[in-house]
Amino acid sequence: MDDLMSQAVDLMIAGMGFVFAFLVVLVFATLLMSTLISRFAPPEPVTPAKTPRAKPKAPASVDPDTAEAIKKAIAQFRSRHKK
Repeated sequence: MDDLMSQAVDLMIAGMGFVFAFLVVLVFATLLMSTLISRFAPPEPVTPAKTPRAKPKAPASVDPDTAEAIKKAIAQFRSRHKK
C-alpha cells in the first residue's frame, strides 16, 4: 500500500510539473508574439474624436387637440392593462 501511495504522489508531482512548465512556456510564447506583432504590425489609424450630436429641439408647445388625444390614449391603455 505504501508503494502505491508513493507512486501516486510521484505521478501527481510529475503531472503538476508538466502543467507548470507548459504554462510558463505559454506565457513566454505570448510575450514573444506580442513583441513581434507590436514591432512589425502597421500602426493603427488615428480615429477622430467623436463630437457630441446636437439634440433635436422639442416643439415649444403641443397642439391642444394632440394633447387631449394623448391623454385619452393613455387613459384607455391604463384601463385595459390594470393589474
